[in-house]
Amino acid sequence: MRILLVYPVYPDTFWSFKHILPYLSRKAAFPPLGLLTIAALLPAQWEKRLADVNVAPLSDEDLAWADMVFISAMLVQEAGAKDIIARAKAMGKRIVAGGPAFTAQPERFPGVDHFVLNEAELTLPPFLEDLARGTPKPLYTTPDRPDIATTPIPLWELINFRDYVTMSVQYSRGCPFDCEFCDIVVLNGRRPRVKSTDQMLREMESLHEAGWRGPVFIVDDNFIGNIASVKQFLPRLIDWQARHGYPFKFMTEASINLARDGELVRLLSKANFHKVFIGIETPSTDSLKECGKKQNVAADFSQAVKTLHQNGLQVMGGFIVGFDSDTESIFEQQIRFIQKIGVVTAMVGILTAMPKTRLWQRLKAENRLLGDATGENTDASLNFIPTMSREVLIQGYKRLLSTLYAPNNYYDRINTFLRNYNPTARGKLVRGDFQAFLKSLWRIGILSRARLDYWKLIFKTALTKRKALPVAVELAILGRHFQLVAKRALLATDAWADAPVDNSSHTM
Repeated sequence: MRILLVYPVYPDTFWSFKHILPYLSRKAAFPPLGLLTIAALLPAQWEKRLADVNVAPLSDEDLAWADMVFISAMLVQEAGAKDIIARAKAMGKRIVAGGPAFTAQPERFPGVDHFVLNEAELTLPPFLEDLARGTPKPLYTTPDRPDIATTPIPLWELINFRDYVTMSVQYSRGCPFDCEFCDIVVLNGRRPRVKSTDQMLREMESLHEAGWRGPVFIVDDNFIGNIASVKQFLPRLIDWQARHGYPFKFMTEASINLARDGELVRLLSKANFHKVFIGIETPSTDSLKECGKKQNVAADFSQAVKTLHQNGLQVMGGFIVGFDSDTESIFEQQIRFIQKIGVVTAMVGILTAMPKTRLWQRLKAENRLLGDATGENTDASLNFIPTMSREVLIQGYKRLLSTLYAPNNYYDRINTFLRNYNPTARGKLVRGDFQAFLKSLWRIGILSRARLDYWKLIFKTALTKRKALPVAVELAILGRHFQLVAKRALLATDAWADAPVDNSSHTM
């Protein structure tokens, strides 16, 4: 059996990091970890190929080679997934689909022969058994959650490491919190399930033996969901890193309560974590209470961010506008808040009602849903009726994006960050780092609107905090990505602002 595993194109968003790729001579930010894991769950004797459309276009030759096509996607990749489905069907291929987009709303993907939904450790084996008997069903789903101690090591040999900026691994699934707008608990539940320490170290060893050196993204939606287990794992990871010469620099996602646990922060720093994404969301206490973000309500964000920066953990932040409790003042509040706390990578989006979340259920009951979610956090199309007027919300969001990513404000945040930042990450600079720096000298230092801010940053950091210079250069390059994404989002937002509102579907 010949299996083609296909990962659809990821659109130009904050998380795509597409505009940094030319600086690093890479083709995509992250590999498709889900498909690499699915490949390891398939029978070993089957032939497998992986086609990541973010790395290279899907060829007719690959489709012709395959007996079956496996597709996984997130909701934001819907258009790309539908294109792949259409091409595969046109060539008479059997299509198997799974992953977040298909699990959330399989009805949006006609043409799929077999949906293998939820978590594949439970739903893939019965599909394979039925397939062997010649009686595969169109749908495999379960409300149960697997013990991810059974999850195999991804098949790294299916990818070329030189195509990617960062490798990905997973430690846990699930989150103990239940934010109204978040679909994590819908997909993975509220009880965090973790891999054993030995299992994780085997994955690290496999990645190291395969030849990877550099950044590793632990993709958990909340890495510290099970703090006791994390504190058992990190000392072993610290030892592994030291014995191997610190080959990996880690980034992950966590909740803000991380900053209140000094022991955990120090362990992350010693294990060579250098970035953490935190859903900060909003400075509005009313909006935090509304969405059930209880862990953020009592947080002193300025102190929390400062603590993490002082321990070498650069905070990347998610922010949202459009809550029912938001007033017209929220946009200026967000601007002042983000600038003050010095979160350079501020990913700001309009609230979206994701399928089957508590927010989606509530808005459906209130007859306020307008349509499907795109999964794109800069999409101002609005799939629900906001309490604030649509025009005010869109115009306010436009001002947020244009202000936060204006070069002077962006570089002000870098300087605020650097004042508190204590670089602790270990690892040698490599040839690609120097190439990226040289490209930034020309593309940002000469050609961009930010050139004066760029040179001020480079000289000031070189003179006052030399160890932080690689991070300063990286943030300058990231700034180009965010500015271009913001520009595209602003153009799209103009189109949405001018479009008539179709309320015909809000009776769904």
